Amino acid sequence: MLPEWQPLARVKAAHLPRLLTRRHVVGVGIGYKVKGGQTLDILSVVVSVERKLPAAQLAPSDLIPPALDGIPTDVIETGRFRAFQDPTRRYRPAPPGVSIGHPLVTAGTFGCVVRRGNELFILSNNHVLAATNRGRPGDRIRQPGPVDGGTVADEIAELVEFIPIRFGDEPATCPWAELFTRWLNELLRLIGSSHRLQAIRRLTALNEVDAAIARPLHPSDITPAILQIGIPKGVTTPTLGMEVQKFGRTTQYTRGRIIQVDVTANVDYDGRVATFQGQVMAGAMSAPGDSGSAILDLNGRLVGLLFAGSETTTLIHPIERVLQALRVEAVVEE
Repeated sequence: MLPEWQPLARVKAAHLPRLLTRRHVVGVGIGYKVKGGQTLDILSVVVSVERKLPAAQLAPSDLIPPALDGIPTDVIETGRFRAFQDPTRRYRPAPPGVSIGHPLVTAGTFGCVVRRGNELFILSNNHVLAATNRGRPGDRIRQPGPVDGGTVADEIAELVEFIPIRFGDEPATCPWAELFTRWLNELLRLIGSSHRLQAIRRLTALNEVDAAIARPLHPSDITPAILQIGIPKGVTTPTLGMEVQKFGRTTQYTRGRIIQVDVTANVDYDGRVATFQGQVMAGAMSAPGDSGSAILDLNGRLVGLLFAGSETTTLIHPIERVLQALRVEAVVEE
C-alpha cells in the first residue's frame, strides 16, 4: 500500500526544477500545511525559503503559487541549510553520540556502529569523517574532534570509505574548453594580469547521502550503545509525523517530529552548494556539531542519519539509503 503522500510526489517532481531556482528557495518537500501556528490535516507541497518576504518585494517569477496542479502549497521560513559541524571530551570505549572528526574539520558526531561481514565501523557523515571529499582512505580520525581538543594522541579510527558529495562545478574535461582557457590565461599573462581562469563544467549533480565509515584502530575502543538511548533495536523507514530522537555532540538528547518527506534541498558547504534528493525533514532538534547523529524513532529503531539543517529544521538521510550506499548493516540489539 502506497503512503498517502505518494500522489503529491509526482506533482512535486514535475515542478521541482522551476521551484528550486526561485529566489530564496532552499528546499521542497511534502508535509502538512501550517496556518496560524496550527498544523492542518492538509497535505501540501512545502517550499522552504531562507526568508519569507512580502509579495511586493518579489518578482512575479519568484512567487510560489497557492496550488500546483490542484495540490495546495505551503511556504515556510527555514533559513539557509548548512552542513553541521562544531565543538566534547574523550571516551574509551567511545559510544555513538560523542564528538569525532577528521583532522581537517572541527567536529561532528559519531552516529552509530555498523558492520560489513565481521568488521565493525564508525558511521558518520562524509563532511565529518572525510572533510567533504578531502580525506583519503587511511586518514586517522580523532575522538574528540579537533575543535574539542582532539590531537594525534586521540586517534581512534582510520577512514575506510566515503560517498563523494557532488557539487556540479567540477573542472571541465573537454579538450577544446581547456585549450581556450589556456589561450585566455596566456593573454592575461601577457597583459600583466595576475588572474587566471579555469574551465568548469556545470552538472546536474544530485546527491542522496553525505556519509562515511571509519575502522576503529582497536575494536574495543567503540561500543554500539548510543548515549542516553542504548543499542538500536532495529531499522525502520521514517514516515510523516513520526516522533524521533537523537543524541548529538552539541545539543545532546533531543526529540522532534518528521514534518516533511521526499525533500529536495540545497545545502551550503562553506560556500559550495550541493543538492540532495529523497531526504526527510524534522523540526529544530539539532545544531552545528550534531552532524552524523543517528536518528531513531521512540521505539529505539534507526530511521536516519542527520547531516544538515537550519535554525528551525533538521535534514536527515533515510538510514536505509545510507546503509545501502556503504554496503553495511546496522549493529542492533539481538
